[in-house]
Order: sequence, then structure tokens, then C-alpha cells
Amino acid sequence: MGLRERKKAETRAALAAAALGLALEKGVDEVRVDEIAEAANVSPRTYNNYFPSREHAIVAGITASRALKVAEALRDRPSGEELVDSIIAAFTEQYREPPTEALALITSAPALRQAYLDSVASIEPPIADVIAERLGKSREAAEVLAAAVSAAARLAVERWVNHRPSGLVVVSTASVEDHLREAIGHLAPALR
Repeated sequence: MGLRERKKAETRAALAAAALGLALEKGVDEVRVDEIAEAANVSPRTYNNYFPSREHAIVAGITASRALKVAEALRDRPSGEELVDSIIAAFTEQYREPPTEALALITSAPALRQAYLDSVASIEPPIADVIAERLGKSREAAEVLAAAVSAAARLAVERWVNHRPSGLVVVSTASVEDHLREAIGHLAPALR
């Protein structure tokens, strides 16, 4: 990564961290774009080059590195392992820790939930690359399977951390791995 790309990544990370910190401190509805920009030492105009909304910035504070880590963990799995098992293990590695206050924030605010769902798509291209490599699938087929894996993982995490209408966030007694195994397991025939 060149200097310019590194600076962009650092700015994006600073904005995401500032947005998440302010949301946890003040509440989502009380955070303003100019406050996020100021906390990250950039202008509001620069902020707008990185995020379309404050909700996307807040969510990025939690999910920013997760997509890269899942893809990296997936590539590091043994090539002889069943792909579905590799995918479950890679996702489990990233979601194993108990839900944090930040994850509870996302599950409790409708605008943040939507931004979170939008962010899930960022995980699809690297998963599609691995599916294409490991299974010899066409790019189109690999992209469809990656989208299905991403959707299954999102549903598994939603079941693991259940937001009740009362505002209570309940963590399932089943592990995140159990939920991932069940959801992604439905895709096993296609991932062979």
C-alpha cells in the first residue's frame, strides 16, 4: 500500500473511531457530522468523501476490519478442508467475542442496523475470490455464493444477538459458532 492509500485508510479509520466513540458517549441521534470531523481532525467536506451518513461511519467503527480479517482467516485455512467448514471457522474467529456495547448500539437503532446491513456487502468480494480459487467456479457463480454466505452470516449474528422490541439485547445461549454452522450449513451442497 502506497503512502496515499495508507493516509486514506488512516483517515477513514480515524473518522470511524470518532463516530463510534461519540455515538457511545452521546447517543446516535445526538452525533453530528461536524463533530465527527472535528474529533478526527478533518473538515466536514473530507468526512463526506469517506461516508454517506453518520450511521455508516458509526458502523464502520465496528466492522471496518472485520471483512478483511474474515477473508484473511479464510485464506489461511487448510486447502484440504471442506470449504463450508473453512468459512464457518473464519467467521467464528471474528465473531467469537461476546457482543460489545457497540454491537448492542447497532442492534438497537434502526438506522444503524440498515448501515450495518449495507456494510456486510464489503465482505463478499474477498469471499468470492476464495470460492472461485478453491472450487474453480466462474466469477459470477462465486459472487452469488459469496452473497449467500454473507447473508447467512448476517442472519446467524442477528440470531446470536437478538434485539427485543423492549430495547433489551439478548445474547443467545447457543454460541455464535452454532448459529453460523446452522445458517451457513444450508449452503454446504453448493460449496462443494
